[in-house]
Amino acid sequence: MSDYDLDILRLGHAGYCCAQVVMLLGLEQSGADNPGLVRAMAGLCYGFSSSRGACGTLTGAACLLSWYAGKGAPEEEAHERLPLMQAELAEWFEQYARERFGGIRCADIVDDGKPDPQTCGGLVAECFGKVMTLLAENGIDPLDAAHA
Repeated sequence: MSDYDLDILRLGHAGYCCAQVVMLLGLEQSGADNPGLVRAMAGLCYGFSSSRGACGTLTGAACLLSWYAGKGAPEEEAHERLPLMQAELAEWFEQYARERFGGIRCADIVDDGKPDPQTCGGLVAECFGKVMTLLAENGIDPLDAAHA
């Protein structure tokens, strides 16, 4: 059981999809509230609304990394290591998902592309944990809401 399982369960029962849950975990951890961003994340749900697309957990995690480390205002610059963090996340997810499910698409991970709370929840927990590790390894404090 991960540190995030109860939060993932709570958010899943509230009707949020995988991509939204990943982002909400980050928002809540930082003490931030952004309903517009959470709504936008719904566009990545369930493989970008097609089970043939990449898992929303991966795309949601990529968005979460960018929320922490990307450029958000004219006077800001993206973290210099953001492209490397994104690449490491993608490589990790591809290896993790291929070993366990045979691929990174929703159709590879769950039957008929329909969300499964146990499978998807476990994947969200692992992926969110990977994002937190990447941030910490690159000098970004995920508890600091200064970027929000």
